[in-house]
Amino acid sequence: MDDAAAKRIEDVLPLRPLRRAQLPTVADQAFEILQKSILTLEMAPQTRISEAEVANRLGVSRQPVREAFKRLAKLGFLEIRPQSGTTVSLISEAAVLRARYIRTALEIQTCRTACDKVSEAGLATLSALLDAQRVAVKDQDRTRFHALDDEFHREICVQSGVGYVWELIHDNKAHMDRVRMLSLSTSSQKLALAEHVDILNAITARAPDAAEKAIHSHLSRILTFIEELKATNHSWFTDAET
Repeated sequence: MDDAAAKRIEDVLPLRPLRRAQLPTVADQAFEILQKSILTLEMAPQTRISEAEVANRLGVSRQPVREAFKRLAKLGFLEIRPQSGTTVSLISEAAVLRARYIRTALEIQTCRTACDKVSEAGLATLSALLDAQRVAVKDQDRTRFHALDDEFHREICVQSGVGYVWELIHDNKAHMDRVRMLSLSTSSQKLALAEHVDILNAITARAPDAAEKAIHSHLSRILTFIEELKATNHSWFTDAET
């Protein structure tokens, strides 16, 4: 490359040293720990928590915990009231329905793409995840099944060549997760597993219409769960927007 060409590049693309990828900050780690505790219902709706208590238990200063609280409040998982303290938010039915709508739209397109893109090796990977789910159901391991459920849906995105879609789904589905954990009985796990089998069978058959129908049915089941759960856990739900 001659000097003139190099100069033109510098004019339109000033090059600077790239920044190294940063490790998660203390605030990031506090956020992840607290969010997981909320989504798995280890901290149930209306649980009172304080910056000082959380900071003490995590062995950190209050500043990163304060940052994590603000992020969780912005997402609708904490209610921060300066005069009365901080509590875990109620489950917003509106937020759950909004998350379900976004997730369904994304996963329908992903499953249709999967019918064309997933290789035989990819199908084997998805089948192995279903085998692992069967073991989790047998062991009545609700937490393990929940993780494998997410992994199955994530892997469909990855094997379809659109792994970035799972990042969007993950960011938008959090309000669904508390309902999912609340509804994960042995019978509901068996039903979810059977629906996963239907989804994989449709992808294996390269049948996009059947795959769309299967994923739509699977993700619509939460609508029934909400009504059932509100009847027995009504104090945990709210009709208010987050």
